[in-house]
Amino acid sequence: MTAPTITIDTLVAAPPETAWRTYVEPEHITQWNFASDDWCCPAASNELRPGGHYVARMEAKDGSMGFDFEATYETVTPGEGFVMTMPDGRKMETRFSPEGTGTRVTTTFEAESENSAEMQRAGWQAILDNYKAHVASL
Repeated sequence: MTAPTITIDTLVAAPPETAWRTYVEPEHITQWNFASDDWCCPAASNELRPGGHYVARMEAKDGSMGFDFEATYETVTPGEGFVMTMPDGRKMETRFSPEGTGTRVTTTFEAESENSAEMQRAGWQAILDNYKAHVASL
């Protein structure tokens, strides 16, 4: 059985080069990669190349829980997008497309089976909304 796919997106007020850089550089990832204000991303590493490893530490600010979000790059086209595989085999793809004076960032991922698709969509969209706010703050 194939996992359902979920798509989220946002339009950031930045050219593709800036949108890309703030999405993939660890010093930026730690500023936006969390779904709510009671969580944080204290560390991230990113080997941006096919076969490279991505890790973002996500933790509740009160220390009650945390996990490493990990994936391996399948393809990378700088400034345009990438495809990753998560440890459980699920795929995700993120694309950066010029739109007017900004950039449309779209992520499509295979849903996991532990949480509802609606919950996953809301969580991933909240992270992408934090990313948009971070780009706007630069």
